[in-house]
Amino acid sequence: MKPIPYGRQHITEADIQAVVETLQSDFLTQGPKVAEFEQAFARYVGAKYAVAVSNGTAALHLCAMALGVNETSRVITTPITFVASANCVRYCGGTVEFADIDPATALIDIAKVRQMVESKPKGYYSGVIPVDFAGNPVNLEQLRELADEHGLWIVEDAAHAPGGFFVDSQGKKQFCGNGRYADMAIFSFHPVKHIATSEGGMITTNDEELYKKLLLYRTHGITRDPELLQENHGGWYMEMQELGYNYRIPDMLCALGITQLARADEGMARRKQIARVYDEAFAGATGIDVLGTNPAALTADGETGHAYHLYVIQVQDRKGLYDFLREHNIFAQVHYIPAHTMPYYRGVGYKKGDFPEAEGYYEACLSLPMYPSLTDEEQQYVIEKVKAFCKA
Repeated sequence: MKPIPYGRQHITEADIQAVVETLQSDFLTQGPKVAEFEQAFARYVGAKYAVAVSNGTAALHLCAMALGVNETSRVITTPITFVASANCVRYCGGTVEFADIDPATALIDIAKVRQMVESKPKGYYSGVIPVDFAGNPVNLEQLRELADEHGLWIVEDAAHAPGGFFVDSQGKKQFCGNGRYADMAIFSFHPVKHIATSEGGMITTNDEELYKKLLLYRTHGITRDPELLQENHGGWYMEMQELGYNYRIPDMLCALGITQLARADEGMARRKQIARVYDEAFAGATGIDVLGTNPAALTADGETGHAYHLYVIQVQDRKGLYDFLREHNIFAQVHYIPAHTMPYYRGVGYKKGDFPEAEGYYEACLSLPMYPSLTDEEQQYVIEKVKAFCKA
């Protein structure tokens, strides 16, 4: 069996042709494909505005900047995430505080967030960065209620969940990144994600003021908009009005994103099909626990809003299974090492034992291959090897 990774991009001839056409056009960057991708993505998630950037980490950083995170800010996030979800706060000088997870889903535990917020005076915390881990949507309606009570902003890290949704109290699907409950949301277009642009990210929001800040900060804090200029010396004139960054994304990557987005529903359907096969294979299997779906992501008729960026199981001998699978050309992965146990965060006061649910999850978790081009034969091979090890 050829190597089977935990995730991989799926590039078609249409993708390649779109990139070639852009390479042959007048614009390689700052051209029309950027706005085209932004508009298509905003429609896809149901948001008013979208801002394309160089990667998901840049997206998080710009969100923190636009919200005014600074040395006085305290922001809550989950320890089970890629460290960028926390680092964006540190980039702006703010303090990161972690809330433990719900062990059933590995999502941030909103009850624990409430305990943290209510234990401090109003204004002590600035905001919350929930993560739709593995594609499993956080119930942002519940989190928004808490945020409104205490004056908090919300940045939804939906890097794993384009096309995912939860069901609100009115029975309506709320798609990740639609801006109904979060002030902003971010997405990643890394090759293992649903939509691959090599590198790339997106911010979505329904707030026009935040949208304008994001556009400014994305390009060095520079504007050419005549309505915003403090002076105007002529058609060449531009002004740096804020300290921004070069977080632009090239047109050729946006061209790839547009064609990838056109297949997003097809890819999502395949991911859910793969998940169902895994679910059926591991149902009742001794020694194999499947990470659960947030109940809020299930409709009354059984449809799931889980976007399945990852398919995570938990086993007692995770290291043994990881090594065994690699010996058989299956390159499963671990997501994630708890952020608070990283040397950097230990250096600011965190230690092992601070978040027992997150640490317990980490000791047992393993992400199995999950991507649309995974064949039925490859998936059955993965299932066979996982079961063989867990029965040994």
